[in-house]
Amino acid sequence: MRPSRIVPLVVATALFMENTDSTVIATALPTIAHSLGEDPIALKLALTAYLVSLAIFIPISGWMADRYGARTIFRAALVVFMAGSLACAFSTGLTSFVAARFLQGMGGAMMVPVGRLVILRSVPKAELVSALAYLTIPALIGPIMGPPLGGLITTWLDWRWIFFINIPIGIVGIVLASLYIADIREPERPPLDVVGFGLLGLGLATLMLGLASTGRHLLPDWLSWGCLGGGAALLALYLRHSRAVRYPVLRLDLLRYPTFRAAVTGGSLFRIGTGAIPFLLPLMLQIGFGLDPLQSGLITFAAAAGAMLVKIVGPRILRSFGFRPVMVTNAVLAAGFLAVNGLFTAQTPHWLIVGLLFVGGCLRSLQFTCVNAIAYAELESRDMSAGTSLASVAQQISLSLGVSVGALALEGAAGWHGRDAILAADFAPAFIAVALISGLSVFAFRRLAPDAGAEVSGRRLAPAPPAGAPGRT
Repeated sequence: MRPSRIVPLVVATALFMENTDSTVIATALPTIAHSLGEDPIALKLALTAYLVSLAIFIPISGWMADRYGARTIFRAALVVFMAGSLACAFSTGLTSFVAARFLQGMGGAMMVPVGRLVILRSVPKAELVSALAYLTIPALIGPIMGPPLGGLITTWLDWRWIFFINIPIGIVGIVLASLYIADIREPERPPLDVVGFGLLGLGLATLMLGLASTGRHLLPDWLSWGCLGGGAALLALYLRHSRAVRYPVLRLDLLRYPTFRAAVTGGSLFRIGTGAIPFLLPLMLQIGFGLDPLQSGLITFAAAAGAMLVKIVGPRILRSFGFRPVMVTNAVLAAGFLAVNGLFTAQTPHWLIVGLLFVGGCLRSLQFTCVNAIAYAELESRDMSAGTSLASVAQQISLSLGVSVGALALEGAAGWHGRDAILAADFAPAFIAVALISGLSVFAFRRLAPDAGAEVSGRRLAPAPPAGAPGRT
């Protein structure tokens, strides 16, 4: 089998485990909260802790792979992720559960970005879209299986079993990585920016803690606002520091490339809406509509099924139309279908909900295919590691913001009506809020050149007529 197929399939093992884990947890969230004696909204800390851990440690994933070898770091990351899974299963309170999710994030921060880096360095640019499709198709089986599996386990067994399923998957990934992934290293390795790593990591952690703790008074108000202000100040210090060092831990200078800048800025706005879905949708179905976890999971898996379908036809769509028209049009459509989620009621037929979620999943998947591919259209091989780190950090921050913004909008809607309890009517404003933010991404994608990413998409543009030819003015 060609490298453009076998390597993505091996990396997809890790992505399968990570995606299965996240979708299973989303379905089981209300049950886990009840078992731990917590408000379901409070468990946004567990979701954001994982995403913040990813954002903190992803910046050094490329340096670790270059220093110790991609295969070594990939296998070690799988071990850390499995250890975090076991810690989640044995958690007895919110604090221990959040800490275990943070440990999981440390493993996830290394295994998926390093795996993607292996693909970027092993596959020619002309085959990049197809290679990324091979990566995501098996990985999308996780989100399809995750909601029904999480609902089944939560309804008939104990929620702690959902974390044990990661262990056999992780072992398979370690074996396959040992057989098929080369221990790729860069011959020249810049020194690690320890100061920058500290400023960036601490800044992201405190900023996201401040966002996640607002609303339900999980922390004293003065501490939440202090985290927000302190995190913003630390990130500002990092921006200043990154301009003064030769090898910053996160290379913001890569944003000078138009395609990379559009993928990071537009993709981040778009993902804020997407990041809210795993948090808002199961809560709406279970708390708002009164469904059990299994019924909820059998509905929410439709979005992942649609996403898997588009991964098959996505490369053909890009070859036919190119990146810019697809991304601009699709951003509007996807945001519209996200807002439609807020119109569901307990009386909405389940077949209609499934159908709309399926179409929405198709649209979001197509957008992610575009964003993930065009990001590397103009980067040279030597910049791939830094580009992967920056793009991955932006992705995790935006997903974490999606959870925080969705929760704040949900709590705000309840507070507007003078209630502490969340009701079904509160979900419509939350979905509309995150959909509007996702829709703003269209302005970033509109700035792309008509032929942006043509080498990656495989689209051939008609040559411009020569000067003086008929029809040219």
